Amino acid sequence: MSNEFCIKEFPNGLTLLGEPMPNVSSVGFNVVIPGGSSRDGDDLRGAASVGAEWLLRGAGSRDSRALNEALDSLGVQHGEHAQAENFGFSATQLSRNLIPSLEIFADIILRPTLQGETFDPCRALIAQDLHGLDDEPARKCNSLLREKFFPAPLGYIPYGTPESLAAMTDTALRDHLVGLFSPHGTIIGVAGKFDWDEVCGAVEKLFGAWNGAALPQLQTTPAKTQTVHITRNSAQTHIALAHRAVISGDEAYYPARLAESVLSRGMGSRLFTEVREKRGLAYHVSSSYASLLKHAGMFTYAGTRPDQAPQTLEVIISELQRLADGITDEELTRAKTQIRSMLVMQGESTSARASSMCSDWMYLGRLRSLDEISTAVTAVTEKDVMTYLERFPADNFTILTIGPEELQSA
Repeated sequence: MSNEFCIKEFPNGLTLLGEPMPNVSSVGFNVVIPGGSSRDGDDLRGAASVGAEWLLRGAGSRDSRALNEALDSLGVQHGEHAQAENFGFSATQLSRNLIPSLEIFADIILRPTLQGETFDPCRALIAQDLHGLDDEPARKCNSLLREKFFPAPLGYIPYGTPESLAAMTDTALRDHLVGLFSPHGTIIGVAGKFDWDEVCGAVEKLFGAWNGAALPQLQTTPAKTQTVHITRNSAQTHIALAHRAVISGDEAYYPARLAESVLSRGMGSRLFTEVREKRGLAYHVSSSYASLLKHAGMFTYAGTRPDQAPQTLEVIISELQRLADGITDEELTRAKTQIRSMLVMQGESTSARASSMCSDWMYLGRLRSLDEISTAVTAVTEKDVMTYLERFPADNFTILTIGPEELQSA
């Protein structure tokens, strides 16, 4: 693991980041392009998700089959996704195959074929994902909670709506994607065994002539604190609630993550102990932190029997609020150990490091070594956590439930 970073900013607005890891045999890279589902617009909701599928159905001189065969022949493990604020492409391969893999992804990003005959299968897959939420009420509950909690359109379900998908055309999506992708703000992060000069030369050759204007500022509509219930005849009631948290770039970020860990990480966490172990109210209960560029929240979920749902919600809110009364030295030490353990495992993964570099640059405008993060976590005191909880108390909840009967919010 190396703490040495390499950074090159290109004239067209693209940034290349590198972290050499000479003791590994693989290399991972991430490409993050501004845009994402928040840029779909009401008439094209779901466009980013369909587009992420469509881009892989042929690029450059290769059709869909040839593209897949080229990636497979290089042993590339890859993934593509559309999030609220960006498109992401990731790939991990043996170090000797880095440049050929970058060449393929340059075709995918800059020269996708976007043929009409491949559009319908991509749209059908996203429609299937959207429909599948009905079979996964826990995932649906959490997805809908994000939609209610974050300012619109940042929280919109990326799969769109049945109506928007049905009305979407290949021409409209093609025009949307062509106008969306730009080198301004695009980040390429590379971690593993590589030659920095070689990578810089390849990226210059592949992406240096890419031009495009920066995206305009996104207009959002503030979210309103609310309680929403969706009636569903089921054996469980699904409860999800969220409240404001600090964004990633704030100095209180580390205290926030330690507070999350005390609440919900491990079998000794407060939610696990109070909701599951002591009262048997829910088999699964957890809190997780989520941050966008300018908005963040703490999201809590539990699934329980309908007759126990009111008590479950009451106990969860009580535990979220009781955290502000103080945490023990043992809890804080355990939380720090858990986070540091995650850092060690992340440091052994080239794909994780490539992703983390892109996130750091996007959210912070700089890169953090694992040693820096570990030191910052270690330095957090109980007072720091309490100060954070005073700034961001567990109140003004957005609550979403799915089940037979509506609950009374606490």
